Amino acid sequence: MTRQPVIARRAEELLGSAVVATAPVAGGDVARATKLRLSDGTTALMKTLSQAPPGFFEAEAAGLRWLAETAPEGVQVPALLAADSDCVILRWIEPGRVSAEAAADLGRALAATHRAGAPAYGAERDGFIARLPLPQRSADTWAEFYAVRRVLPYLKLARDRGAVTDAHVATIERLVGRLTVLLPDEPPARLHGDLWNGNVLWGTDTTSGAAPGAPASPWVVDPAAYGGHREVDLAMLALFGLPHLPVVLAAYDEAHPLAEGWEDRVALHQLFPLLVHACLMGGGYGARAADLASRYL
Repeated sequence: MTRQPVIARRAEELLGSAVVATAPVAGGDVARATKLRLSDGTTALMKTLSQAPPGFFEAEAAGLRWLAETAPEGVQVPALLAADSDCVILRWIEPGRVSAEAAADLGRALAATHRAGAPAYGAERDGFIARLPLPQRSADTWAEFYAVRRVLPYLKLARDRGAVTDAHVATIERLVGRLTVLLPDEPPARLHGDLWNGNVLWGTDTTSGAAPGAPASPWVVDPAAYGGHREVDLAMLALFGLPHLPVVLAAYDEAHPLAEGWEDRVALHQLFPLLVHACLMGGGYGARAADLASRYL
């Protein structure tokens, strides 16, 4: 590790502790990630983003705090050491190796977080999904919220960006008209909101006493948290493949049994993240979203 002066000085301002070394961390899709070693022995992760949209890091910090309220039974999130308009600083989680035991722990912890609930479908303020605005104004039912706050805004943006064809739009809009029939009623769950494979860490918090090489445990990062249907988080875990996913789902269902037919709704709840990817990256995501939608028509 070397020392990047600009990053180090900003971290020192927020933490009140000297930064002795820094190192870039690969893998971030949106923000720049830097590993920090502090003079008191703490290791941390600092996330920065040039010209971050107003409220970007504040939304992430609020989501981390909200998820952390479900401890110790709920999902683990890294301790939030500092946050401001230009960055967040988290306690470093040392990477480990995933195991079936850790996967089962994730299923049980996610069930506990979902059970903690939310006041409504949505959140008090709008947020972000990647760098895109995430509308959060509440709605009376999940079907309404999923239609007007998740599917339709990103379908419009994808069309504006040329990521979907008129035929794709027509198919997905037809599905939106059937959501009240297809989606079961459940109380709002406390969602991570962007729970794809890359936002699940398998590691240890060595600063809390875990020795290097200790068995890995599951952690979640980069939330886009809100109150919603719990099947959304599970569908997103399945979208890009999570190690030991059947173990996660079995442990979850044992702790917090899922409604009948939930397996048939996985693709339905993947429509939203696919449209987000179509907006961000184009490619075949729009066509894939339309293909999933057509299964329910």
